[in-house]
Amino acid sequence: MSTIEYFETKDIISRIRTTVETAFYGNNVEKLLTPAEAYKKAKNSPGTIETGMPIYKPEEIGLPQDANILLFNDGAVKGRCAAARRIVGEPEVDLEDYAAKIREAVYDTRYRKMYHCQAYVGLDKDFMIKAHLLMPENHENIAYSWLLNFQYINELYNKMYKESQKLPNEGDIYIFSDPDWTHPDHPLGLTFFDPEHNVAALLGMRYFGEHKKGTLTLGWGTANRHNFACCHGGLKRYNLNDNSKYVVAVFGLSGSGKSTITHAKHGGKYDVTILHDDAFIINVDDGSSVALEPSYFDKTQDYPMGDEDNKYILTAQNTGATIDEDGNVVLVTEDIRNGNGRAVKSVLWSPNRVNKIDEKADAVFWLMKDPTLPPVLKLNGTSLASAMGATLATKRTSAERLAEGVDPNALVVEPYANPFRTYPLEQDYNKFKALFDTGIECYILNTGAFMGKDITPPVTLGVIESIIEGKAEFKQWENFSDIEIMEIDGYVPDFSDTDYKKQFTARMNDRIEYIKGRETERGGFDKLPADALEAIQKVVEEI
Repeated sequence: MSTIEYFETKDIISRIRTTVETAFYGNNVEKLLTPAEAYKKAKNSPGTIETGMPIYKPEEIGLPQDANILLFNDGAVKGRCAAARRIVGEPEVDLEDYAAKIREAVYDTRYRKMYHCQAYVGLDKDFMIKAHLLMPENHENIAYSWLLNFQYINELYNKMYKESQKLPNEGDIYIFSDPDWTHPDHPLGLTFFDPEHNVAALLGMRYFGEHKKGTLTLGWGTANRHNFACCHGGLKRYNLNDNSKYVVAVFGLSGSGKSTITHAKHGGKYDVTILHDDAFIINVDDGSSVALEPSYFDKTQDYPMGDEDNKYILTAQNTGATIDEDGNVVLVTEDIRNGNGRAVKSVLWSPNRVNKIDEKADAVFWLMKDPTLPPVLKLNGTSLASAMGATLATKRTSAERLAEGVDPNALVVEPYANPFRTYPLEQDYNKFKALFDTGIECYILNTGAFMGKDITPPVTLGVIESIIEGKAEFKQWENFSDIEIMEIDGYVPDFSDTDYKKQFTARMNDRIEYIKGRETERGGFDKLPADALEAIQKVVEEI
């Protein structure tokens, strides 16, 4: 599937889209289309640190042979800001007001050189969108990372794109960005989306992650309109010794372990094929999955200095630097300078990488950090399976920039671990329920702590291994008709403990209140079907 680049129909036009797209045609705009061109610009951009760490096999990703890892730091900003998001059609979003602010933002860039970058979102002819980013001079590092994160335009992907079926009434993605923008109404900046028309304005946003997720926000919105389930998570296929295959999808927010699980090598016990660890879509009709981006945007702290995996870094953000014994500038990958140090990693990080997996998933894992949940539970009812995804509970992470007064330690609900959804929640609920109706199994993995006891990565990976090998022993959990448990020493829940029973009940009631709250919040935009509430109420009744 492909999108419309040139004028064909007024259906793709809106006030915001026209305002943003028009900016791309100014006489102060220069096209910046290849990673090699962007590398040269970024290397010479003020404040860039060129390390002495060579990029691994640069020619395979369109870079000069002598290219090194580039580091750029953003000051106090080190994460995304959900509080800055505004979406056309939401209550209290005054289109006249925001349209005027965006027009003024475009006008204010007229004396600056602007770079027009292009890339593809979606890596298979089953789903491809052309995306355009307009970025001011002196922010070349964002443009460079964006071209590396998504698929830059080349002969191979141009051919694939031309062979794709055109999506009806879907225009290319257009994004206008000015990281230097300020406005008294928006002290945290503004990320404004018109998702129905594939356009966004990212204003006052230095952090590269805003540009990555802003682009994916529009890509996921398009996919949703064409019967794909949108996935903020990882997907991998285990190719087992008996020639069978087991496909696993894991869903979790930053810091939940989705990248660790997706890239886990399991000590070399399995032949593994990876689709992606952050962004993909599932075709609800046939169960196949398509990756949306070639590269990986990963936390650096998970890979200490000297770790072999660091050779796959292309760019780094909000990370320290020092000098090694040979006088080379090298990255301090541990989060010493600040939390949430990040890196764009090469597609070559995963040797068994593919862009599409034809087989449908065998299992979905909701990754949660709910202290009342044991390391693993199996959900048997399709309504409960989808409802627990819609009320996925976790803790906030260092990848987020919070508004004043927001408790960073509070347990929060983020439906399907995807804070980038711009369409009604019911649409995700129905799509995942439809996938479970086809026989996909559903599990909850608690990757945090159970009643104060840490659940370590070896415990989580051991659970996954037992499931894919068919050795996991689940039994009905207490009186719950739709929940089974695998009992693991040291993590067995005890409902005779009144404190535990009280806390578990409270967390389930939190989910009930969350679902009830969707009926009125944002004018009922995220109201869920009645069976979602009934499924979780049934759990409380059976405690």
